[in-house]
Amino acid sequence: MGVFSKRKNKRYDYTPRYYKGEGNPYEIKHKFDDFRSTVGNTNGFKSKINTAWDDYKNNVNENANKRVLIIIGILIFVFLLIIGFDLSIFFSKK
Repeated sequence: MGVFSKRKNKRYDYTPRYYKGEGNPYEIKHKFDDFRSTVGNTNGFKSKINTAWDDYKNNVNENANKRVLIIIGILIFVFLLIIGFDLSIFFSKK
């Protein structure tokens, strides 16, 4: 045992006796990882942005896209109210 070396963790190769499924039963995995294209090894900021944009464009749920646009619109409206923007230019006076 050296003074300056770090202790290595022990590894155990345990397999359950009655497990007959595929893969590792102790693997921690999110249930939606199979359906996402953004999960995995993406190196660099540009590739992460590109995969996220492709995932957003290829989204089959159109309601989610509309929901995102509505939320962005509401946030912009609240921001304009906070900074004191004159919203009367959007409404006509008759």
